[in-house]
Amino acid sequence: MSKQYETVIGLEVHVELATNTKIFCACSTEFGGAPNTHTCPVCSGMPGSLPVLNKQVVEYALAVGLAVNCQINQYCKFDRKNYFYPDNPQNYQISQLYLPICHDGCVEIDTPAGKKKIGIHEIHMEEDAGKLIHDEWEDCSLVDFNRSGVPLIEIVSEPDMRSGDEVIAYLEKLRLIIQYLGASDCKLQEGSMRADVNLSVREAGSSELGTRTEMKNLNSFKAIARAIEGERKRQIELLEEGKPVVQETRRWDDNKESSYAMRSKEDARDYRYFPDPDLPPVAISDEWIRSIRARQPELRTEKMARYQEEFKLSEYDADIITGSKHMADIFEAVTVICGKPKEAANWLMVEAMRLLKEHDTDPEKMTFSAENLAKLILLVDNGTINRTVGKEVFEKIFSENIDPEQYVEEKGLRVVNDEEELHRVIEGIVSANPQSVEDYHSGKEKAFGFLVGQTMRSMKGKADPGAVNRILKELLG
Repeated sequence: MSKQYETVIGLEVHVELATNTKIFCACSTEFGGAPNTHTCPVCSGMPGSLPVLNKQVVEYALAVGLAVNCQINQYCKFDRKNYFYPDNPQNYQISQLYLPICHDGCVEIDTPAGKKKIGIHEIHMEEDAGKLIHDEWEDCSLVDFNRSGVPLIEIVSEPDMRSGDEVIAYLEKLRLIIQYLGASDCKLQEGSMRADVNLSVREAGSSELGTRTEMKNLNSFKAIARAIEGERKRQIELLEEGKPVVQETRRWDDNKESSYAMRSKEDARDYRYFPDPDLPPVAISDEWIRSIRARQPELRTEKMARYQEEFKLSEYDADIITGSKHMADIFEAVTVICGKPKEAANWLMVEAMRLLKEHDTDPEKMTFSAENLAKLILLVDNGTINRTVGKEVFEKIFSENIDPEQYVEEKGLRVVNDEEELHRVIEGIVSANPQSVEDYHSGKEKAFGFLVGQTMRSMKGKADPGAVNRILKELLG
């Protein structure tokens, strides 16, 4: 009988904070500038330059720490992590080892077996490194220091996760908390949220941890899930063959769906950490913590509960809408303007989600205004246009953020309520489709639907469906 194995996973999640300037200098943190244009003597590691801590970095770190139930180190320090790498301008990184700003927290995730708490060992502040760009044409590597000095928090979990599904649930929970706080946009594709996976396997029932490896280069949830499955299988195969698992850092290649060794895994002593002599300790007062706590926004869990209570949305609808902070913001703004939360939820849940799927994009990319969606809801609600035309208008709002009132007038899309005109059109449809009339009289309901459809097509969707049904029934006897 083959052995059963358990996977043990912990994560190191790096999050770029949404400050306008870097952690220790006044250079811009904007993504996508020309190489080496967002740099100065401090973030390019010039001798004699001195770092000055950005207060907003501390506030974001505190906000995230409080949101994930951490204890706060009210006296915390920065340390130097020494290593040589071409994209590391000083040959050290300023980080926190001995006294990180937050420790001993947890987040709760949903699993098939119920709710589960994932422990957070610590959160520390640090600076990001630059970026190496490999030029295959010139056969050389170039360094862009724009990202060097961009502020990060590193969220280090306990090894509490046992599957790829639990890892994704944990990451999604973290991402939404951080987005709701406004501390980061958490865009994996732009590198503002990055996860390194520490994974080991052990025989089921064993309490001893196996030898772990660290997986890097994971920039999507799908890549993370595939990397976990690939590494789990690799380690089990080694153990089954009686070979040791080597503690090392591995790089995941998502195209090949396999990983390869980068370097042996370093321990803290390899980095020769020591307190940074240029930065004083950070003293965090009780009052400062109270002020951060008082400014904490409503997070997703509370928002979901409120939507069900205040707006009478179903749990499913509240879950979908709050799954994106941007969509939740639009929903609330639309509801304030038009006072119709159920309708606002329906348009977002059905039409917006359909168009997002068609365009293969996510809710954060929606650019239309809440005001224009609210106007559309009122146009449909008061009968100015019917829902079919409303869907057509919403597509224009979604893609071009047009003013629906103006668009309806310009295109002549108002509902036709002229009874005489409707009567004339429907008489023509009935005369032109004798077979459908005969089918209707012999009990085929689909024939009635066909005649309604022909009428709506003839009226270019502008007829009042209720009036069409009533007049058609009268004419058919």
